[in-house]
Amino acid sequence: MNFNRPRALLLDRDGVINKDTCYLHRIQDFEFLPGAIEACRSFQAAGYLLIVITNQAGIARGYYTEEDFHVLNDWMIDQFKQHGVRLDRVFYSPFHPDGLEQYKQDSYCRKPNPGLILQAQGEFDIDLSASILVGDKESDIEAGLAAQVGTCIIVRSGLPFDESKTKAHRIEDSLASIGDLFFNPIDGDI
Repeated sequence: MNFNRPRALLLDRDGVINKDTCYLHRIQDFEFLPGAIEACRSFQAAGYLLIVITNQAGIARGYYTEEDFHVLNDWMIDQFKQHGVRLDRVFYSPFHPDGLEQYKQDSYCRKPNPGLILQAQGEFDIDLSASILVGDKESDIEAGLAAQVGTCIIVRSGLPFDESKTKAHRIEDSLASIGDLFFNPIDGDI
């Protein structure tokens, strides 16, 4: 293990950072989940890179454009920045097997495939074994496991899932509770 390589907090967006409103693409519909920014600030202070890994099937389905995504993304990054948090990068997949012609593919970068995580790892030389992935769907967890991320956590803040069947290493209520787990642990939590 190379102790000089950075570790990362790899975050799905919808259902982890913000309320999942289904194909979110407008600033006025964006609602941060309670404690998400604060949790990210704690991980950043502990030396983690903050990287968002998000599927954006709404682009492929024609619900919004890549430009719409970038406008919302830039706004989100600025909101984090105003609260003293720097997102190191947002990686996204605009593809879907049932999408518009230019986006119609089962891309290696679309979760549950690990492509976006591996792209982040290559760009930042991340030690994935020392990193944490947080998602709200089993496809997020499958991508993290395929990329050999050390800790894959599924949160209950997104869509319902069968907790008895998840492959996640841990189940938590939200990104805020993960921040508490790592930085304000109660004896026996970790």
